[in-house]
Amino acid sequence: MTRIAVLGSTNMDLVACTARAPGRGETVTGREFRTVPGGKGANQAVAAARAGGEVMMIGAVGNDAYGARLRDALEHAGVDTDLLHTAEGPSGTAHIVVDDTGSNAIVVVPGANGSVTALGPGEIAAIAASELLLMQLELPLSAVVEGARAAHAQGVRTILTPSPVQPLPDELFDHTDLLVPNEHEAAELSGQDEPHAAAQILLRKVPEVIITLGAKGCLYAARGGEPVLFEAPSVTAVDTTGAGDTFVGALAVALGEGRPVAAAVAFASSAAALCVQKPGASTSMPYRSEIEAP
Repeated sequence: MTRIAVLGSTNMDLVACTARAPGRGETVTGREFRTVPGGKGANQAVAAARAGGEVMMIGAVGNDAYGARLRDALEHAGVDTDLLHTAEGPSGTAHIVVDDTGSNAIVVVPGANGSVTALGPGEIAAIAASELLLMQLELPLSAVVEGARAAHAQGVRTILTPSPVQPLPDELFDHTDLLVPNEHEAAELSGQDEPHAAAQILLRKVPEVIITLGAKGCLYAARGGEPVLFEAPSVTAVDTTGAGDTFVGALAVALGEGRPVAAAVAFASSAAALCVQKPGASTSMPYRSEIEAP
């Protein structure tokens, strides 16, 4: 099994479903409300575990009722939570509006995630014992940079999802092997709206880039090679909330198994396509048997 460490956030998703998202100053009536375990880090951990990886979660939850539920959800998915610490105060939350097209808008309140500002010996050892490290930007940047640095020192492959997008230090790019932004994040980081142009700018900072393009698939680019556009499976989306994290978690498993990029992307794309056909984030992520079904 691919050994994966995930350094990232654990949030409770507070999901409101409505025909359309409200505009500024507007109130709309929703038809459903759900609380769903989430957070970009936890989502990627669950996706990787269900796809067949051996996963360790590094982060924090609060000492509230959400914290207990979040830990239980990860453990139920087969994720090791020995390094998921409990911090004083509330757990992180994500406030999500999902409309009838399956699109979403999200406000994240960090809560306990904000307490993860540095890594201890246990976290460093867990990263060193892994084959891949998955990172996002819902933890303090100091911890993300430290994790990336520790991984590179031990020859552990690093995959960064730059979300929520923000200016990043060169040191983090220097220790990132594969950058996986969506098209909006890629544009923000590169200053280029067109994905091919954005990829070329980003390759000055990292060796490989996969820009996810939603229903249009994804663009893979690596230094010294021609970019490749991979199409996504054609499905009807119900909720796209966890699609990107599902893609990254499954991709990490496939890459760790030594699959070529095209095969790894196909595996990850199938997982993401299955995810968007169900409501919720972590609750909609498919198992390996579903991903590989004919």
